[in-house]
Amino acid sequence: MSDAAENCETSTTTPRTFGEAWPELNDGLNYTDSVRPSDSGSTLIEFYSIKHKSSAPLQGWLQRIENGQITVDGRVVTDPNTIIRACSELVYHRLPWNEPDAPYSLEVLFEDDHLIALNKPSGLQVLPGGLFQQRTVLTQLQWRASRQSSSLMHQETHPHPVPVHRLGRGTSGILLCAKSKLAKTRLAAYFADGTSVVGSNRYSDACPCKRRKISKIYRALASGILREDEVVIMQPIGTVRYPGVAKGLYIATSSGKPALSKVDVLERDVQGNYTLVQVEIQSGRPHQIRIHLSFIGHPLIGDPLYVTGGQPKCFDPEFVDESFAQDGGYQRPVNPVPGDCGYHLHAHQVVLSHPITNEEITLTAPLPSILRTRDETEAIK
Repeated sequence: MSDAAENCETSTTTPRTFGEAWPELNDGLNYTDSVRPSDSGSTLIEFYSIKHKSSAPLQGWLQRIENGQITVDGRVVTDPNTIIRACSELVYHRLPWNEPDAPYSLEVLFEDDHLIALNKPSGLQVLPGGLFQQRTVLTQLQWRASRQSSSLMHQETHPHPVPVHRLGRGTSGILLCAKSKLAKTRLAAYFADGTSVVGSNRYSDACPCKRRKISKIYRALASGILREDEVVIMQPIGTVRYPGVAKGLYIATSSGKPALSKVDVLERDVQGNYTLVQVEIQSGRPHQIRIHLSFIGHPLIGDPLYVTGGQPKCFDPEFVDESFAQDGGYQRPVNPVPGDCGYHLHAHQVVLSHPITNEEITLTAPLPSILRTRDETEAIK
């Protein structure tokens, strides 16, 4: 078995941590559309207010057009009633903005030519989305690869690593990133295989005759006192319409996709009314642990979104806030959204078969102090 810390310490080319401070403003963004024949003859405002209504309300798109942020075939157009034609290229130039505060330092737990495992801090988003387009793990990986390429002037350059799964912005811990196409394909298959096993064996454990390629163990701080030492949660997870979440909010619902979580109690604090738990997930639904623990009546301590039953605290699927920000886009949602932080959830350990060598690797991300048992805290002291 390979030890992650040993691999990291013996590397002479990889620093234990990396990261660059974020600039005050990001670079803005360009969104490109090619006009389809079915949209030919529409006005510019009709196109954007219908095709991209999740980005801004009608008045917001009018503001963007009149502000000169739209080009048609390379020419700035400020008249919202301009007629567009098939095959024209439309570009919306989103102005640079100051993204919310986010950490930037990442710890390297393991790295070789095919794989890098990071310890992601809470508060850092993995991939671009919403308000966070630059302040992400992906951007730091791109910047790091660029620095390494410039220092290896005469060597062949390689594509930057890419995350192969997600962790919620408020979740800390192990994040796997592929450094080659083959590693990316095989790691993605590991995650898909675990989810498909749950789908085909909803009321039993994964097939004992087939060793799983990846196992993920989390630590979490759940509200209330779990009475049973072990709990298996088999509750489907699906989406519903929710203000501020364009693709829908994931919740516990009988019409969702199968999901399985195994919960083991580590410590109970009756006075504080919380339970420290270890959770192994055999599927990878978004926000699965948050939803499953709240479904059984024990939402994570500090979770701003999910409450008992695996449902959101505030839920009015028909509500739409038409107010818009300075750049024309919607204001930040008033209700909690999935990216909001405050809960305590940590991807503590991953055991996987190396995507190239098939060697078994055990990765461990150090625990935040609040997620340690009393014995673990004493051992550190």
